[in-house]
Amino acid sequence: MRWSHVGLNCTDQKTTEDFYTRYFGFARARVVDLGDSQIVFLRKGDAYLELFPAGAEPARQADKDGPPAPGRIRHLAFQTDSVDAFLAEIGEAADVTLGPLDFDDFICGWRTVWLRDPDGVVVEVSQGYQDDADTTKDGV
Repeated sequence: MRWSHVGLNCTDQKTTEDFYTRYFGFARARVVDLGDSQIVFLRKGDAYLELFPAGAEPARQADKDGPPAPGRIRHLAFQTDSVDAFLAEIGEAADVTLGPLDFDDFICGWRTVWLRDPDGVVVEVSQGYQDDADTTKDGV
């Protein structure tokens, strides 16, 4: 078994596609024509985002690090070399919901910011995260 993709409902697929291609390095991999609509697949390495058309606004605006309700994705997460450089690049397009916060008490150099994508999905951007060597020995 291997990871495949995350499906996102989009108010405007082009706006969402532009956001993830411009700021997160995804590229269009495929478009499935459904006649009156389409599904757009974006790819970065082995990760895919599948963009679906959805005409409605989000039921509830997500904030902080994402919705805590079961059955909802809390957030998507990406790693970068520098949270501050990422924020400088994204500029005013960053709808920050929380942070940036430093987690040096847990991992030296771990820094994270959370922001909303054009459809309100919370996206985490972190630098410096590392697995715990003690737990990875057991294959966890």
